[in-house]
Amino acid sequence: MATTASEITPEVVEQHGLSPEEYERVLHALGREPNLVELGIFSVMWSEHCSYKSSRLHLKKLPTEAPWVICGPGENAGVIDIGDGQAAIFKMESHNHPSYIEPYQGAATGVGGILRDVFTMGARPVANANALRFGRPDHPKMQHLVKGVVAGIGGYGNCVGVPTVCGETNFHPAYDGNILVNAMTVGVADSDKIFYSAATGVGNPIVYVGSKTGRDGIHGATMASADFEEDADAKRPTVQVGDPFTEKLLIEACLELMATDAIVAIQDMGAAGLTSSSVEMATNGKAGIRLDMDKVPCREEGMTPYEMMLSESQERMLMVLKPGKEEMAAAIFEKWELDFAVIGEVTDTQHMVLEFGGEVVCDIPLGPLAADAPEYDRPYLSKDDYTAWASITPMQGAPDSADPGADLLKMMASPQLASRAWIAEQYDSQVMGDTIQTGGDAGVVRVHGTKKALAISTDCTPRYVYADPYEGGKQAIAEAYRNLCAVGARPLAVTNCLNFANPQRPEIMAQFVHALEGMGDACRLLDFPIVSGNVSLYNESKATGGGSAILPTPAIGGVGIIDDYDHMMTMGFKNEGDTLYLVGPEFWAKPDPTRSHLGKSLWLQIVHGRDEGRTPPTDLVVERNAGKIIHELIENGLVNAVHDLSDGGLAVGLAEMALASGLGADVEAHPDYTAAQWWFGEDQGRYIVSVPDTEALNAALAKGTENAETAQIGFRRIGTVGGDSLLGVSLGELRKAHQSFFRDWMDA
Repeated sequence: MATTASEITPEVVEQHGLSPEEYERVLHALGREPNLVELGIFSVMWSEHCSYKSSRLHLKKLPTEAPWVICGPGENAGVIDIGDGQAAIFKMESHNHPSYIEPYQGAATGVGGILRDVFTMGARPVANANALRFGRPDHPKMQHLVKGVVAGIGGYGNCVGVPTVCGETNFHPAYDGNILVNAMTVGVADSDKIFYSAATGVGNPIVYVGSKTGRDGIHGATMASADFEEDADAKRPTVQVGDPFTEKLLIEACLELMATDAIVAIQDMGAAGLTSSSVEMATNGKAGIRLDMDKVPCREEGMTPYEMMLSESQERMLMVLKPGKEEMAAAIFEKWELDFAVIGEVTDTQHMVLEFGGEVVCDIPLGPLAADAPEYDRPYLSKDDYTAWASITPMQGAPDSADPGADLLKMMASPQLASRAWIAEQYDSQVMGDTIQTGGDAGVVRVHGTKKALAISTDCTPRYVYADPYEGGKQAIAEAYRNLCAVGARPLAVTNCLNFANPQRPEIMAQFVHALEGMGDACRLLDFPIVSGNVSLYNESKATGGGSAILPTPAIGGVGIIDDYDHMMTMGFKNEGDTLYLVGPEFWAKPDPTRSHLGKSLWLQIVHGRDEGRTPPTDLVVERNAGKIIHELIENGLVNAVHDLSDGGLAVGLAEMALASGLGADVEAHPDYTAAQWWFGEDQGRYIVSVPDTEALNAALAKGTENAETAQIGFRRIGTVGGDSLLGVSLGELRKAHQSFFRDWMDA
């Protein structure tokens, strides 16, 4: 066994992110001291980013199965059946720390990584989405970060030729020192041609394809598993560098090889690069692996096995091929001008063995690296103790709105609700020619060559999760569900990106555990399983001074199916004279003062500068029943515009529908509520629908009242479409206010 000259001191162990207790486990697993290569491999495999050591225990509680789920968590991406022998494959991942350090490359390689997770499984990517969180717009670094991240997402996605069809962008001071960049990709494959990562077949060749390995991204996974010190910029070398044109070649080459019968297993080299891809393949196949490091294609001179194993250079894949298929596979990758090298073989040793220069430089049993990695049950506060810690109390003395129109103008001009057109215009949403909706409640893309379409939405309301992690977790799932229902889709499954701060703090771990509990309850009741995801912890920064944790942000990516895209719904008003209804829980029939109309609302924050009250509760039975009814109304052609209500409440929802169409509306208040409660309250489970024929609607409702499930859902007529104003404000004024923030900020 070759050793390295570097002595493994406690300082070296600490630099590798391992605790003294974890290092003891390494010694026990090996029965000896590791060398530097082995220590590096344990370091990345046991990092939070790769091992999920603080979250695994709780992730196991999430619902992941349904008759239409083909593959749940554990593979590169989740897989669901969308009928006709086809499957949708999708996942969401974070690239938070790299994007703060180097926004363009951090965001670009985040998109590249998630694309690889999807096409690794045999899918052609058909849509990208994202969820972005930034700090205060007046923070000195924020304009640079926003510009860089948006350019990185657009630069990569546009060049690869995959449309970006939806996303969300929030601003809050909690993200000043640690922005969030979560990227999602959806692909389509034949159900009988899905590829998995389990390496099997002793003696089968292990093949490296794609770009050469460089020194970029070394320790990226470890860096992503720690909070930021004051020297964030010094971590720039841990950020990978992406090349979207190479990725496009890699997609085409992989899909071409997948059309043959050559591949036994395939895995992309993401976080922890060659280490995690080889360990995961061997572990999933209950096999062993031997790699000859002299054969790894390198782009820099004198690279060591340590650097090769830990590099996170982009656009690389690892495959196990059937014996005798190497020459045919090599010809495909050479045609696409990509590297191809046989670098090892599958063994039956259950060990990872690396050779370099004729010597064994690493010999590690695979069990301790993956399946037996540390798993922690970290202490966390109870729900009541957390509420006390966060000082969350009911709102005292809710203010009213003297001028709802003026308040609406102020809200639509705010960074929270301003038009995101400046962002969306930098993304190619139409490439591939199958995008049929962007800018609505969900992005929608045709399943090429069919009448089906996939609807995609990204959602989370971090201020709700902070105030009540359980209700906030429920609400994030419910809003994704509503957004899919609003475009006429049947919600099928969820991916997520769980962004939280330091799990070693009981209050942060409480946010994580209770949010997952809320998410799980919502997914179970809505029949909306979680099939893939990512956990990003330690999202806090000392760089802003005093240590700042992000708001708990369990970003949700929802996917649904529209069986016939001729029935897709949009949110813009259609005709003068159409009747507007508010659809949702029947609480307005008998006003209920216990409901949280204005607690944690954007109106309270933007108009009054107050952040108080409780998260509005999410009634999951109401969500399910309202969603079913909306779906039926759309299917039966009884409505011609639908929009779900969320941030900003009824007034903002109406404004968004008006601006999408250029038509105003004449709407009326509710006599039993204050103007603030009625127009700006953020009660959940609600939709606005526009109805061309009220008699047809009433006939359908009369028929439907026999169905007990509709009992909790009410329809209240709130006005008619028409004119060129809303709440006394002209649409011209409203549009000008809505478009002002990004234009003024980016021109400044």
